[in-house]
Amino acid sequence: MNKLNVKKGDYVLVLTGKDKGKKGAVLSASPKTETVKVEGVNVITKHVKPRGAQAPGGIQKEPGNIHVSNVQIVCPDCGKGTRVGHAVVDGKKARICKHCGASLDKEGKAVAKKEKARKAKKGTEASAEETPKKKPARRTAKKTEESSAE
Repeated sequence: MNKLNVKKGDYVLVLTGKDKGKKGAVLSASPKTETVKVEGVNVITKHVKPRGAQAPGGIQKEPGNIHVSNVQIVCPDCGKGTRVGHAVVDGKKARICKHCGASLDKEGKAVAKKEKARKAKKGTEASAEETPKKKPARRTAKKTEESSAE
């Protein structure tokens, strides 16, 4: 059985296919077939036969399966689609963002937030000492055309 880096409830970005660029929550993950169902992505129509008064028939739309390699987790902290890394946090293995190092698991988010706040605090102290200089404005195409005409 294969282990997936994507779990139910994760917010993912679709990388390929007709729904490329869409984002949505994972409704279900199947490690055996290596597929996931994402909310509002790969929507298929299903013709359902009536099964009594409580379950009427008709045409229903529901999300279809997508291969797990075609989706990428969106980091809740940096908001980017990211690859999943693994690290040991408080003695437990946790999924982390490859961009910012934040935890992607609900259990490890409290620890990651504390670490991020500590890093931000150190960063603000360093930035208070040195103020960044403004960059000069770039020339536009019009200015270069005018100067070449003269």
